[in-house]
Amino acid sequence: MFTQIILIIIAIAVIILLYFVGSAISLWIQALVSGARVGLISIVFMRFRKVPPKLIVNVKIMAVKAGLDISTNDLESHFLAGGDVMRVAQALIAADKAGIELNFNRAVAIDLAGRNVLEAVQMSVNPKVIETPLVAAMAKDGIQLKAIARVTVRANIDRLVGGAGEETILARVGEGIVTTIGSADSHKLVLENPDMISKRVLEKGLDAGTAYEILSIDIADVDVGKNIGAELETDRAEADKKIAQAKAEERRAMAFAVEQEMKARVQEMQAKVVESEAKVPLAMAEAFLKGNLGVMDYYRMKNIEADTQMRDKIGTPEEKKD
Repeated sequence: MFTQIILIIIAIAVIILLYFVGSAISLWIQALVSGARVGLISIVFMRFRKVPPKLIVNVKIMAVKAGLDISTNDLESHFLAGGDVMRVAQALIAADKAGIELNFNRAVAIDLAGRNVLEAVQMSVNPKVIETPLVAAMAKDGIQLKAIARVTVRANIDRLVGGAGEETILARVGEGIVTTIGSADSHKLVLENPDMISKRVLEKGLDAGTAYEILSIDIADVDVGKNIGAELETDRAEADKKIAQAKAEERRAMAFAVEQEMKARVQEMQAKVVESEAKVPLAMAEAFLKGNLGVMDYYRMKNIEADTQMRDKIGTPEEKKD
């Protein structure tokens, strides 16, 4: 019984060994025939390090056939760091064929930084054209212009790590377009010479600190927009009118308040007059009691008062009847 268990264990071990060694032998022979030196033991232990041996061997063969010397340990290290081994190898081959200086460590750093190193190499050989969104700006004469620019850029391998991306290029070009149009005395100058935009923008060195090198800036389209100056003047005039109306309304309200105050003062003075007139009979009665006013004096005063009322009535014209 014990002997059978030992035999079963030996059989299982042999099967496992054949599984690992058998596939490793085929990859080792493939690398050996291709001229790539990859050790058999190294291929076997790749599985234990959770590294796909087939991928590493294929990349190694591809590099050797392209004339590049990349060690197996470097490829494994980059894979374990989370990098794309195949893309790095393709980028190194493309850079070598194009005469672009790019070593393995630089390519690995670019790949681990999250940038597509193969696309960067291809862009260095074949520049890329990016188009800005519609940029609107106003010239000094108040006319709005809308422009679209096409920017031809080439990847700068040395600045791929830590350099700004396409969004920064587009933002800077848009800012340059706005500045150039805004400094023009007339929108007609920009329409007649649209290349003045690209020339002034290129002079600003907008690719500083970015991962790209600007080769050219071409204005694809320039359209005339609104008359912003006229709209601003209209809005300003409307605002001034509202302010004037508000001030006039304020003055009217103040005048009305003064009028009401004067009417109240008139009523107050009339009340004082009535009050004073009401004191006259009392004064006359007191004069009678003290002997300062006689009966004839009283009748004489009444006659004068009646004559005065008659003169007022004669002197006042009658109102015309409708």
